[in-house]
Amino acid sequence: MLRFKDLAELTHGNLLQLKQDYLIQHVLTDSRKLAHPASSLFFAIKGSFNDGHQYIANLYKRGVRQFVIEDSRAIPGIKQTDALDRAFPEANFLQVNSSLAALQKLTAYHRSQFALPVMAITGSNGKTIVKEWLAQLLSPDERVVKSPRSYNSQIGVPLSVWQINQNHTLGIFEAGISRIGEMEKLTAIIQPTEGIFTNIGQAHAQGFASLEQKITEKLKLFKNVECLYYCRDHVPVHEAIVAAKIPAFTWSRHQPADLRIVNSALQNNHFACKFQYQQQTGTLLIPFTDEASIENCLHCLAVLLVRQVPLPEIQQRFLKLSPVAMRLEMKEAINGCYLLDDSYNNDLSGLSIALDVLQNQTRTVKKSVVLSDLLESGLSEEVLYSQVAELIRVHRIDRLIGIGLVIGHHKLKFELPAEFFADTNEFLINFNPDNYQQETILLKGARIFEFEKIVSAFQRKVHGTVLEVNLDALVHNLNFYRAKLAPETKLMVMVKAFAYGSGSYEIANLLQFHRVDYLTVAYPDEGISLRRHGISLPIMVMSPSPDSFTKLQQYQLEPEIYSLEILEACMKALPSDPNYRQNIHLKLDTGMHRLGFTETDLEVLFARLAATPQLQVISAFSHLAGADEAMYNDFSQLQISRFRAMVQRVENTLGYKVIKHILNSAGIVRFPEHQMDMVRLGIGLYGVEATGTEQDALRTVGQLKTTISQVKGVAAGETVGYSRKGIADEPKQIATIAIGYADGYDRRFGNGVGQVLIKGQQAATIGNICMDMCMLDVTGLDVKAGDEVEVFGENITIGKMARKIGTIPYELLTNISGRVKRVFYAEL
Repeated sequence: MLRFKDLAELTHGNLLQLKQDYLIQHVLTDSRKLAHPASSLFFAIKGSFNDGHQYIANLYKRGVRQFVIEDSRAIPGIKQTDALDRAFPEANFLQVNSSLAALQKLTAYHRSQFALPVMAITGSNGKTIVKEWLAQLLSPDERVVKSPRSYNSQIGVPLSVWQINQNHTLGIFEAGISRIGEMEKLTAIIQPTEGIFTNIGQAHAQGFASLEQKITEKLKLFKNVECLYYCRDHVPVHEAIVAAKIPAFTWSRHQPADLRIVNSALQNNHFACKFQYQQQTGTLLIPFTDEASIENCLHCLAVLLVRQVPLPEIQQRFLKLSPVAMRLEMKEAINGCYLLDDSYNNDLSGLSIALDVLQNQTRTVKKSVVLSDLLESGLSEEVLYSQVAELIRVHRIDRLIGIGLVIGHHKLKFELPAEFFADTNEFLINFNPDNYQQETILLKGARIFEFEKIVSAFQRKVHGTVLEVNLDALVHNLNFYRAKLAPETKLMVMVKAFAYGSGSYEIANLLQFHRVDYLTVAYPDEGISLRRHGISLPIMVMSPSPDSFTKLQQYQLEPEIYSLEILEACMKALPSDPNYRQNIHLKLDTGMHRLGFTETDLEVLFARLAATPQLQVISAFSHLAGADEAMYNDFSQLQISRFRAMVQRVENTLGYKVIKHILNSAGIVRFPEHQMDMVRLGIGLYGVEATGTEQDALRTVGQLKTTISQVKGVAAGETVGYSRKGIADEPKQIATIAIGYADGYDRRFGNGVGQVLIKGQQAATIGNICMDMCMLDVTGLDVKAGDEVEVFGENITIGKMARKIGTIPYELLTNISGRVKRVFYAEL
């Protein structure tokens, strides 16, 4: 790992100020994503619309001490270089010609320190999907590090590659370019050993003189790979690869190839294909039917075959593939409609793929398209919109809504019912929900047209319950607790119980990106699911069953060992290979009296461990019984003392150091002097400060929302709900909302105990909570069917709700049903 002074030599920059030669542990380009102030290096990058120099003073106040800049005078308040020392007396400053180039050089050096194989993916479409699916498919065999989301740009690729550490056995990174000269820089950073070229289209075509030039530029990514996977049916790509003499593995539906698809058919919402590979015939059932997903899956099949994964295992893994909710999302909308939301990739090739997906939707017969002007096509308007019109025609679309002056100028090319609007606001002014009934609507718009407003209009009256998870708030809370830790203290985060109800994989993926040290789940199945979704962080399993240890070994999960019986089961499952090592975590009981070894167990435990060198104790830990309450301070200190004594015996007997941890979320706040080697963050990450002393410092992560299904009048003397518990002592207006105890809304909230918020107005429950719905007294309130209801969130805190029924926030969060849709979002 480099130090700050080494970076000056690597980049040939000018070392303006060096106060302390820190190790470079974390890189930062966005001040909003600050997670490790004391160990972060900030690159002040000048962009078209933003200048990183503007944020240096703020970052310095927040604890950052290392900066790479292009011009000290671009920092507000700094006129001369010598003013840096007065304004930032503890900071290091390195001046370079290009902060972006310096970031790229640093990450290229970082990549060169690891010998792991790396697969690079490029192409016009499908890069992110192929990357995510490969990570899922290879997770039983590898610890995969991959690009977060679609980080494939000149900044995104360096941030992705910086994640590589010694735990990883395979890297999968995507790379995208928009002009000549960009790919050489990404190639130097990724240094791929293998590659996939997904396909070629017109995306970002204006940066290239021709399609051939665009392909040639993309192929620079693969100049040193051992094997490049691609579909031979993409003729221009095939010809360019042959001409470049790149070692390749081909697959095709129509031409001779290493992998030949000889037969295919749609079967019960699956794509069934027969293929030939190495003079053998096989079959595969793919759980998708649209052309884009099929092509993406066949790229993945080629990789698995070359890696010699047995075909039955390949089939099993493919059937577990889950859709990647990224650029194309299906959403329920008004009047029995569905939205196919694809407002990300606004090009001709992307339109064709989206229309394929739309055509395969069977929920409704009618198909409509809302389409904005297409940007950056590289084609003349005449040619472009003639091709768009032909695509619309061959896909048998029933209605087109064009948004933008350019598409409107070519409206005569479209031979179907159509409306055209100058911009999104004009469309919304004329929007009539009654005009959309029982149809599937594809939304395809460039970012500048703000199609999210159209999505909102179509979803305005959707009935249902949703848990909105604010990922930016979660990162804020993560950083709040991290700021309390010493730089060397490791962080273990609990994602058990469906990440406290918030959604395990999505949360784990974000935590992996933000480089926490460990994840913890309750049961093996939770850890296996994370591995199958590409999570490569070390994972501790708190409650392994005696029959689960073989699976734990297969998926490189680390069990908590809390009793001699569980230890025996773990030992029996060990493979015969004497060189095999199984990481384990010892749970010590210091007073919680739930699980764990007591002092009287230690001698037998030590004997078992001494006889089993295959077991490697990674950590020893205990759990504080009353860390969140000051009245138990003496007992907490007693537990900590007991733990220190017991773990000292463990280390002395083993002959090596282990990671020691005892603090939970409350302990991090109340006993920071006992951080030891690691702490465990749980409920605090999700916005609940267990001690109650610093709740205002945390942000609300989850908001549970539903809608009003119906509003009706009830006469005086009538009753509402089961067992006639709700009594109308006067004429009342009753609203029924779409949430009940099967969704996690506890029955104890019935009969006025529970309160919700509708358009800023409080409404109390009336009558018993039903399984799928409940009723509110909305007498005198201005509400109607379709209005949004906040059950808990920013205004009604989950802590306050828990106190009303005598429980704790943990119970309310973890009781939110799996049938409640989770929507994850980041604020812009």
